[in-house]
Amino acid sequence: MRIAIDAMGGDNAPVANVEGAVLAAKEWKDTEIVLVGDESAIEPHLGNDRPANLTVRHASEVIQSDDEPVRAVRRKRDASMVVAGRMLREGNADAMISAGNTGALMTTGLLVVGRMEGIERPALAPMIPTIDDKGVLALDLGANMDAKPEHLAQYALMGSLYRQKVHGVARPRVGLLNVGTEPGKGNELTKLAYPLLEQQPIHFIGNVEARDVLTGACDVLVCDGFAGNILLKSVEGAAGAIFTLLKEQFSSSLKTKLAAAMLMPELRSLKGKLDYKEHGGAPLLGLSRLVVKSHGSADANAIKNAVRQARIAIENQLVESISKEITGK
Repeated sequence: MRIAIDAMGGDNAPVANVEGAVLAAKEWKDTEIVLVGDESAIEPHLGNDRPANLTVRHASEVIQSDDEPVRAVRRKRDASMVVAGRMLREGNADAMISAGNTGALMTTGLLVVGRMEGIERPALAPMIPTIDDKGVLALDLGANMDAKPEHLAQYALMGSLYRQKVHGVARPRVGLLNVGTEPGKGNELTKLAYPLLEQQPIHFIGNVEARDVLTGACDVLVCDGFAGNILLKSVEGAAGAIFTLLKEQFSSSLKTKLAAAMLMPELRSLKGKLDYKEHGGAPLLGLSRLVVKSHGSADANAIKNAVRQARIAIENQLVESISKEITGK
């Protein structure tokens, strides 16, 4: 298999992307990794022990974090992200990974890679850590700010298949994000979506409140991009605030510093549970080929894990399985 990585996307590009690609290429010799980007910026970070299954595809332009997505994708035809998307569309890659501008990646997916037949709106589907270590796949968490009930039904089906194919969950529990657990709760969107989810060939468990998400109430959480993105940012913000408070408390006196030293392994384990880097990235489900969005501040380990994630999805024919369920072909 061949996986293209947008070497110029993200806060730590190209260093983190190159280092992550090298780690992945050394780990999986059966996978060809293609770094797409400015060759002169990439080469100095490859080192002397460059793996044979790692190549570079030159792209002269970069889509910046503050670029307007549609305009950037249309005008910067030789941008690393766009070139990687074109490789995907033309069959020169089986998946692409980018830590770059989320809006631009979504636009690249729609305009360059193309939507899957029967899918109206692709969805961004990251994993949210849970206290039982199983995590919950939540979609959509920001690809589309507005959604129709039919879109949520498609999200539910795609999310359920992803957890089956990539994470090996035999019968994923699918929940609908809502303000109460009763079927009649919510706004017009969730009230109309509820019966549609009941009709899908999934294990729908009903409404799930935000306070129950981190306890592992479901395996797949369905919501519109506006509410989902607020949920994601709230969880990230709360986790960051908790660790800031812990750091302040444990450094307030000699006694607490000694306690912190004793608890350090447990604290690191706790932080690891909430670390997005361990999950690799979020797939854009509903595109005709596999596109994975890595976190903007992804480090080398996050890029490597995104490659692992893409390999599993390719091996289990994720895109083909979703297409078959949606179209019946």
